[in-house]
Amino acid sequence: MRVRVDVMKIIAEMCQNHNGSFSRLCEMVQESKKGGATHAKIQTIFANDLSYRKEFENGLKDENGKFIYIKRPYSNEYERLKKLELTYENQKKFVEVCLDNELIPLTTSFNLTAIPNIKKSGFKSIKVASYDCASVPLIKKLVNNFDEVIVSTGATYDDEIVSCAEILKESKKDFSLLHCVTKYPTPLKEMNLNRINFLRKYSEKVGLSNHSLTKRDGVKADIAAIYLGADCIERHFTILGENETKDGPVSIRREHLEEINSFINMNEREKDSYIDNNIPEFEQMKGSSLRDLSDEELANRNYYRGRFCNKIKGKSVFNWEKEANEI
Repeated sequence: MRVRVDVMKIIAEMCQNHNGSFSRLCEMVQESKKGGATHAKIQTIFANDLSYRKEFENGLKDENGKFIYIKRPYSNEYERLKKLELTYENQKKFVEVCLDNELIPLTTSFNLTAIPNIKKSGFKSIKVASYDCASVPLIKKLVNNFDEVIVSTGATYDDEIVSCAEILKESKKDFSLLHCVTKYPTPLKEMNLNRINFLRKYSEKVGLSNHSLTKRDGVKADIAAIYLGADCIERHFTILGENETKDGPVSIRREHLEEINSFINMNEREKDSYIDNNIPEFEQMKGSSLRDLSDEELANRNYYRGRFCNKIKGKSVFNWEKEANEI
């Protein structure tokens, strides 16, 4: 099913592709604007909010070699993230740079304790990472503090998505639900773009947060999603080489944004022809609107859901816990 879309959001996710350099981040904002992005996004991450969980220090596999707990030692992750932090002062400046470039500034909040400072920095729009789609206390506080809420739904169960959508609808705020496959990189054959149709039952605004391998697949999945009616696309964005950052291989550049916007500006006949002639994987990418999470997605969910926490009086409180309602 194709749905006519009049307004497209193109989110350039800067993630940690700035490598901790604010001047590079500013350059990324300018390049993404030139490419046709509508939103520029960072991540509000501080290493001190990282959770220590013993089970991930060495990882654990079952008898078939499948990961139950991926290996992600706390000290290594802390050291890596510490070098990539953006101070709240720089986040405030990021908002100003975005507005100067006529882009909507966006960030991801990974814990409740960050929300007051994010709001003070000037953000009006907020992103919810896939693993917090079911974090009810976090979702409720975000809708009370921001005008626009964009939620990724990767590695999330259907009932969690439905519950999240109910909260968002009740808030009367502007919100979007993004389909996402939390496998890095995501093969095109596992894209399951028809999942967008499932999300459309619960949100008027739906889209794709895509982590396909850029060198191999370019923006095929993004264009296919738009063709199927997505009105929001999120992609990691970089100005560096693909091996210069952790997320480089799944990140796009200015020319990729231009390619996406070129497709958006085509008429319906031209779009049909483009899909037929340039995306032979289109039917394969559609997949199913209902699906089970893969073993890899479940392993990623196990780690990333709870990767960060709220540290209150020496205690770690996770975003979905009852105690989080008191933060």
